[in-house]
Amino acid sequence: MEPIAVAFLVLGGAGLVVLLLALVLGDLDLGDADGDGPFSLPVVAALLGGIGFGGAAVTAFLPDLPRPVTLSLTLAGGLLVAVPLAAGAVRLSAGLRDMPTEPTLTRSHLLGAQGVVVSGVPAGGLGEVRLSVAGQQLKYHARSDVPLPAGTPVYVVDTPTETSVQVVSTAPEPPLLPAPGEPS
Repeated sequence: MEPIAVAFLVLGGAGLVVLLLALVLGDLDLGDADGDGPFSLPVVAALLGGIGFGGAAVTAFLPDLPRPVTLSLTLAGGLLVAVPLAAGAVRLSAGLRDMPTEPTLTRSHLLGAQGVVVSGVPAGGLGEVRLSVAGQQLKYHARSDVPLPAGTPVYVVDTPTETSVQVVSTAPEPPLLPAPGEPS
């Protein structure tokens, strides 16, 4: 194997080592305040790996040329691989850093949530409701001023604790049936 190919393979291996360091240690401050730019560890790893492995691949296709010409072509081929890899690493890490996320749910997020009674809620006692909050189905302990049977649709009016809610029924009132012996 050509000494130039071996040198570029070692350079590519160094890129893998830097990538492993980035995975284990996280980002180190390499001069960029965000830790995410042209001098972050993933970008350095992409540059070293691209130049090394890209350059080693180029040496496999080159005919026997003078060493300076071989070195120049190998370096150019490695850069052709490394620059898009480094640009991709910058974009990927920026995309991961700037990814929108939802805030952690708090008691205030539960106010106004709608759900259904899972296990009956006795008047003044604890039952269980399933609420739809931020697109998720979550179960909470529930209290109500009136008894609520399982299957009753409910609305959260208060959150006494992080794990319990005060609910009211949103079921339509049942029609009043006439008492026996009264005309309808």
